Amino acid sequence: MKGFLLIISLTLLSSITFGQVVYEDINNSAIYEFLDELANLKIITLNSAVKPYSRKFIAEKLRQAQKACNLSNLPTYQNTNLPTYQLTNLPAYQLTTRQKKELLFYLQDFQLERNGADTVAVGERQDQLAEGYKYKLELLSRKQQSMALALNPLGLHYRDRLFTFSLRPILGLQYMVNENGSAFHRWWGGSIFGYIGSNFGFYANLRDNNESVPLAKPEYFTEAQGGVYKYRDDGGVDYSEMRGGIVGSVNWGSLGIMLDRVAWGENYHGANIFSGKAPAFPYIQLHLNPVKWFDFNYIHGWLNSNVIDSGRSYYTNGEYREVFRNKFMAANMFTFIPWKGLNLSIGNSIIYSDSDLNPLYFIPFLFFNAADAIKNNYSNNAGSNSQLFFNISSRQIRRLHLYISFFIDEWKSSRLLKPDYNNFTSLKAGFSFSDLFHKNISVTAEYTRTQPMTYLHYIPSTTFASNDYSLGNYLRENSQEIYFMVSWRPLRGLLLSASWTNAMHGDDVPYNYNAGYMVDMIPFIKNKTWQNNSFEFSSRYEFVNNGYFFLQFTNGNRKGDVGFQPEFMHGQTNTLSTGINVGF
Repeated sequence: MKGFLLIISLTLLSSITFGQVVYEDINNSAIYEFLDELANLKIITLNSAVKPYSRKFIAEKLRQAQKACNLSNLPTYQNTNLPTYQLTNLPAYQLTTRQKKELLFYLQDFQLERNGADTVAVGERQDQLAEGYKYKLELLSRKQQSMALALNPLGLHYRDRLFTFSLRPILGLQYMVNENGSAFHRWWGGSIFGYIGSNFGFYANLRDNNESVPLAKPEYFTEAQGGVYKYRDDGGVDYSEMRGGIVGSVNWGSLGIMLDRVAWGENYHGANIFSGKAPAFPYIQLHLNPVKWFDFNYIHGWLNSNVIDSGRSYYTNGEYREVFRNKFMAANMFTFIPWKGLNLSIGNSIIYSDSDLNPLYFIPFLFFNAADAIKNNYSNNAGSNSQLFFNISSRQIRRLHLYISFFIDEWKSSRLLKPDYNNFTSLKAGFSFSDLFHKNISVTAEYTRTQPMTYLHYIPSTTFASNDYSLGNYLRENSQEIYFMVSWRPLRGLLLSASWTNAMHGDDVPYNYNAGYMVDMIPFIKNKTWQNNSFEFSSRYEFVNNGYFFLQFTNGNRKGDVGFQPEFMHGQTNTLSTGINVGF
């Protein structure tokens, strides 16, 4: 407890000298996809192996693209002080009309992150709003130049020289139907974020969810994010999601305490380092970017083990009080950029439990496995569960993104020469080609192979999981996937895509060295316990920032254990899914 209070104190003290950072939900896929497209076109540079991005980072990348393409948003004043955005005819790089409109559309959402220099650039007084919104609907008095209630972005927004604040609604509905039945998922809530001066950033996001049947249990093979379910008598589930954080930063780094999801590893269809599928967990994050050729990320998280500590559990007033075993994680990622567009990353993580917070794992730059081995006298039973990972991302050829993500749980070089032996690893490799054959068309292909035992551990409290959800790839261990997608963006905000997924999973075998199992000799997918071969056609239209309609048709053939997906998705099905989402 004292260690936790010390951490909070250090973070709050850091906000005295640090600046503004607020993180954008990784579910806001549209803005992440657009930044990826700009990076593939070599208009901006991007370390896309670590998410989420901060809103300030996104705003800076959008402004870099605006400048690189000679795309102007200088204000023209008519009857109000609010600027009207203009398109120039001679961009430095020839974006399509759709890409230009996309860029200005997202700039509109990230105007609260404009810096003080913009105040002088637009000729406004420095004691007023630094930059006005291009509101589609302004409901408050024009005399209140620092405040507006707007439709795009939807919400209440305020900014003056000291304080910035945005309050936004969250609501949505998804309905799915096929030959086996139907299901729905609905959600609602709200989010806030803001900045105080140039020293402090904060954000919070709360949404309540209702599902007619659980759609993302820990054992399900789905990219849908998991939740901590409360089961209803009718077979449905309710659950709440909470995200938030307080963060401070300078221009070369940031430090904060967050409750959020993290996604590490290049991917277009499920990361294999940290997938972001597990429910949000609290963590401390340190990000350093002191020079252009080096980027560093570190987190220390409090995970949920779901393993009852019988020694600390007790009866009180006739009721049994359950106490879970402590479970923590530390992870870092070093990214080196020797040439523009080439990112070489190496990192490691460790899951430790059955103890209080250990200051050893608060040293961000350690190779945790070596430190843990010394601490625990090289004893496997006393030690922790460590991992090593590599990530290579190349955008050196315009329009082409090549990447490899490699996760190692256990590795012995002697196994390489023995065909019947496996190292515990996960490999993801692929490419994405933007503007292929026709501008606004992209093609993506990806292969994932995860060996048996990779995300498991024989000590239940140190598995690579939180709330029983694997922190790694959504297919878990002993799995393989081939993924191919063609996407077309004919209009601003409209995405049309067609994809094919072939995924399979092998036997789940208990991880127990002491019961005679030769865990390094388990054959890769000897028996297919589950397989999915599906074609998907989807559309999404973002009508305002953070608000979109979606329609999706999936021809799927899921065979094997029915326990790996919702029952109504099992077998040969034609599933229609539609809905609306507002806010993140």
